[in-house]
Amino acid sequence: MAQHSEKAKARLNSVNAALESGSLATVQRLINSGLAPQDVAHLLESSPPKVREILWELVDSELEGEVLQHLSEELQGHFLRDMTAEQVANVTSDLDIDDVADILQQLPERVTQEVLDVMDQQDRSRLEQVLGYPEDSAGGLMNTDTITIRADITLEVVLRYLRRHKELPDMTDALLVVNRNNEFIGSLSLRKLLVGDPQQTVREVMSTDTRVIHASQHETEVAKLFERHDLVSAPVVDAQGQLLGRITIDDVVDVIRETADHSLMSMAGLDDEEDTFAPALKTSRRRAVWLGINLITAFMASAVIGLFDATIEKVVALAVLMPIVASMGGIAGSQVLTLVIRGQALGHLSSANFRWLFNRELIVAAINGVLWALVIAAITLLWFGDPGIAAIIGAAIIINLLVAAVSGAALPLIMKARGIDPALAGSVVLTTVTDVVGFLSFLGLATLFYL
Repeated sequence: MAQHSEKAKARLNSVNAALESGSLATVQRLINSGLAPQDVAHLLESSPPKVREILWELVDSELEGEVLQHLSEELQGHFLRDMTAEQVANVTSDLDIDDVADILQQLPERVTQEVLDVMDQQDRSRLEQVLGYPEDSAGGLMNTDTITIRADITLEVVLRYLRRHKELPDMTDALLVVNRNNEFIGSLSLRKLLVGDPQQTVREVMSTDTRVIHASQHETEVAKLFERHDLVSAPVVDAQGQLLGRITIDDVVDVIRETADHSLMSMAGLDDEEDTFAPALKTSRRRAVWLGINLITAFMASAVIGLFDATIEKVVALAVLMPIVASMGGIAGSQVLTLVIRGQALGHLSSANFRWLFNRELIVAAINGVLWALVIAAITLLWFGDPGIAAIIGAAIIINLLVAAVSGAALPLIMKARGIDPALAGSVVLTTVTDVVGFLSFLGLATLFYL
C-alpha cells in the first residue's frame, strides 16, 4: 500500500513537472494512462482555475465520469454546466447508481430530467428510485446494484448462479436473501458460502440478525452504525421491509470525511465544499457575509465598552486589561462548545446525560476560574500595584468563565432545537456572549469600585 502511494505521488510530481515545462502531450499521456481517476481528481482540485481547465480538456472522454465522481460538488457542477444531457448520460453510463445520483444532484432539475430521458428504461428507473430520497438520507446514499437470492435453494445452486455473472458488485461481502415479495429476510456471507456444504440450503446457513438500514435514516446515523458494528455493507429497506439496495463502506467513508470537513470549515464560517483555488471575487463574496456578521457582534461588544468610557478615562489600566477577560472567556467557551458539538455528532448526548455534563462543566469552570483569577490578579498587582484592579479582574475572570461554560453547553442544544447548525453559528454567538459578559462584568465592577 505504501509503495502504491509513493508511485502515485511520483506520477503526480511528473505531471506537475510536465505542466511547468509546457509539455501537454506528456501531461495527457500521464493523466490518461499513468494516474488513477482519484489522482486525476486530486490534481484538478490542486490546480488554479486556468490550469484546471487545460487539464480537464486533456482527460479522455471515457475517463471523465470516473474522474467526476471523485471531485468536490462545486467542481462537479462547474464541469457539468458545459455538458449537454447526452454527454452527461454518456460519461456516467459506467458508474454505480449512487455515484450517478450524486453527480446529477449538482445539476438543475430541468437538466437532470433531460439526462434521465436519454437513459435506457432500466437505468432510469433505478436512478429515479435513488433520486426520490433526500441526498443526505440512506435512500440517497444507497446503491441499487445488489445480488439477491432465495432461502430455499442450495449453496451449490447459488455458486452456479454467481458464476453466470461477469463480476460481482464492488464491496460485496454478502448476498442478500429475500422472499417472493422482495422483503429482506437475511444475508449469506461469502465466507459461509465458500466453506459450507454445497447441499445445505441458504436458510440453514444464512444470518437473520443482519443490521438493516431504513431508507429514511440520516446519513450520519448510517455512518454511526457502520462505525459501531464494523460493517462493510448493509441492506437498505423501505417502511414495508422491502429491499431497495445496499450501502457500502466506501460511501460511508465519504460521509465521515464530509462531516469532518463540515465541522472544521463551519467553525470559520466557510462552506465545506469550499474550493481551495476558487476565483478571488467568488471567495470574497462568500467570506464577506460572515465578516459582516462578525462586524455586528464586534459593534455590540464596543457598545458595552462605550457605556463605561468615563471609568476607562479615569483608570487607564482597564483598557490594557480588558482583552484578557474576553479572551479567557472565549477560549473556555470554545472548549465546551466543541465538546458538546462533538458529543451531538457522535450521538453521545441525550436528555438523560446532559445534566451531568452541564454540572461537570460548571465545576470545571469554577476550578479554572478561581485558579486563573488568582494568577491574573497576582500579575495585575505586580504590574499596576493596585489591589482594587487585581480583585476586579479576578472576579471578572470567574464570572466570564462560568458564563462561557453555560453558553458553550447550552447553545448547541438551543440551536439544534431551532434547526440551526451549531457548528456554523455557535462560535459567532459564543464569542459575542463572552465578549459582552467579559466587558460588562469587568468594567461594571470597576465602575462600582472607582466611581
